[in-house]
This record gives sequence, C-alpha cells and structure tokens, in this order.
Amino acid sequence: MLFNLRILLNNAALRNGYSFVVRNFRCGQPLQNKVQLKGRDLLTLKNFTEEEIKYMLWLSADLKFRIKQKGEYLPLLQGKSLGMIFEKRSTRTRLSTETGFALLGGHPCFLTTQDIHLGVNESLTDTARVLSSMTDAVLARVYKQSDLDTLAKEASIPIINGLSDLYHPIQILADYLTLQEHYGSLKGLTLSWIGDGNNILHSIMMSAAKFGMHLQAATPKGYEPDPSVTKLAEQYAKENGTKLSLTNDPLEAARGGNVLITDTWISMGQEEEKKKRLQAFQGYQVTMKTAKVAASDWTFLHCLPRKPEEVDDEVFYSPRSLVFPEAENRKWTIMAVMVSLLTDYSPQLQKPKF
Repeated sequence: MLFNLRILLNNAALRNGYSFVVRNFRCGQPLQNKVQLKGRDLLTLKNFTEEEIKYMLWLSADLKFRIKQKGEYLPLLQGKSLGMIFEKRSTRTRLSTETGFALLGGHPCFLTTQDIHLGVNESLTDTARVLSSMTDAVLARVYKQSDLDTLAKEASIPIINGLSDLYHPIQILADYLTLQEHYGSLKGLTLSWIGDGNNILHSIMMSAAKFGMHLQAATPKGYEPDPSVTKLAEQYAKENGTKLSLTNDPLEAARGGNVLITDTWISMGQEEEKKKRLQAFQGYQVTMKTAKVAASDWTFLHCLPRKPEEVDDEVFYSPRSLVFPEAENRKWTIMAVMVSLLTDYSPQLQKPKF
C-alpha cells in the first residue's frame, strides 16, 4: 500500500522536531512497471537508464524515511554477506557501506590490501570465484577500473564500484538525492563543476543529462575529463536536450549555475604531483566571488575530504553548503543500491518527481 507522503512526512516532522522535511519534496505518480535491478553490477552509471537511476534514488528516499523518520527496522538483507575490498583508505564509503549493510540485517566483511591484494597474491579470476562462493555481493574501492571490470566478468554475484580511477557512481547517487531533497526535483538544474577532470566529474557526465540537468565544467589545461567519457556525455546531452559546456575558465562554468561542485585536487596516488597540481589549479578555489556569478539559489557540494585551497570556509560552512547532508546520504544511497541489487523489495513511499 502506498503511503500518503505529505501527511506522513508532516507527522514525522512534528514528532521529530523537523520543519524542513516536505518543504521542497515533490511527488509524482507511483511507478507502474517496477524496475528490476536484482543481480546487476554497478560499475558505472552509463550502464543504467534514467528510470533505473531514478529507481535507486526513490528507494534511497524510501529507506531514509522508513528507517530514520519512522524508526522502522527493516532486515531486508538478513542472512546476506558483503565483501568490502579497499585498496584505498576511506571514511564515508566504508562507514556508509558497513553500517548501512548491518542496519539492514546483513554482515559486511572489510578487506584491506593486507588481507587481499588484487591480482598479486591471487589472480582476479580466482578472487572473483572465491568471493562468489562466500558472499552475496562485493563492493570494491580500487585503483584501476579494469580490475572491477574483470571482477564483474568472473564473479557470479553483483560487483559494486566503491571508487576507481575512472568512476565513482555511488557518490553521485548521494549528490542527486541531496539535490532532490533541497530543490524538489532535478530536471532543469545547472551543475557547475570547478576542478579536476576526475572520476567524480566522469560520473556526473554519465548521468546528469538523463535527468535533464545541464553541466558546465571548468578544468585546468591538461586536466580535462577523459575524451571517451566526453564523447559519450556529448551524445547524452544531444539525446536529452541538455547543455554540456567544457571550459578552462572557472567563472564561466559557475555563471548561472544552481549547484557549485568541486573535489580534491590531489587524489590518493597523486601525492607526487602535489606541487605541480597546486600550481595548475591556481584560481580554481570556490569562493563567494565564484558564487556571485551563480544562480540566486546556488548551493555547494563537495564529496569530502576537503582542503581549504579547493573551497574557502565562507562557502564551505555557509548555509548554502550541502556537504554534510550529502555525506549522510552516502549511507541511504548505498543501502538502496544493496537492496536493489540483492532483493525484490518495492518502495512504499510514493515516487518522487524528478
């Protein structure tokens, strides 16, 4: 049975002292034909349609409402186990996945390079087959996207990209849920990326146009996004009637943008390039000067961890900054990913209007 969202959310807000729960949350009609994602891999959002990504966001909102607002216990993953491979350290990805999987009744198992060294002490093929016999899914944070592709090819269970050199899809789901909650819908928003042409930008490029969002991205010369990703993003923009603008001018990218977005300039594994990168990114810090050319309703996102050279305190800690709701939503979105790939659960919350 579908809930009357507005009544339930208002009641929940009153009980919990919240006044913001439904202010910008618009609803559409229930989905007639349920999207089926069970058994799929999540390696990149380019492999998912508009409706499939919307479904994961809908499920995220459903779990957040039922568990956080209503206080329900939903052991949807009881009896299931998750292998968590981390070649890179993590705060949000590890905590959101480990606590979220456990909250749903499952058992997460954390594996570092001391426990499992992909393709070194054991071949990727053998690793994939062993993990497939002992766990129900694997989330892997790796250096190389090609390792994920091999794991997915050889495994008989879902493989989830927890971050690679090319993509970071689960971060973008959290970003979109955060913007959905704030703006009420995603269609028509202009995203302004200011920073490196990295895995975060690539994931935005593989999905924004599917929601009818425009993208204006500024990167320093020599740090542009991958050409193959750009080519596909241009195709998506054309198919969906959205605008894609790539420039080397941060203010040009920020002009008229609803959402100012940046990320670290020096990712793990790039420490030796620090001096060179800091010099190349001069002028790319997001400040109130940047915000002055943005839309009047501008907000700010950063996936964290943040360094002051990327965004100053005035923007980062301003009321326009959504970075901490964004961080929390990593948990609800990864929970939705796990539920959608491992179960037949259907959201009870009415489908949001995207």
